[in-house]
Amino acid sequence: MYVIVVYDAAPARGAKLLKFLRKHLTWVQNSVFEGELTSSQFFTVEATIYDIINEDEDSVICYTFGSKMYSDRMIFGIEKNSTDTFI
Repeated sequence: MYVIVVYDAAPARGAKLLKFLRKHLTWVQNSVFEGELTSSQFFTVEATIYDIINEDEDSVICYTFGSKMYSDRMIFGIEKNSTDTFI
């Protein structure tokens, strides 16, 4: 599945989310990540997010798509981090 994660968290928890999500998804820009995950990988990401955040103070939104093929991405202005996988 293709996943987009957007979060707004207190600085200490935000730093933990950033560090964790960089291991699983591609950083797109401040507090935004995207990428392909299996169902089990998504379950791990979801469970860890719940472990990191304070549900009374922080907000995390996960958008899931069956495939990247069904999503469209438009960039206005500068691109903060290229998601190209070309090496």
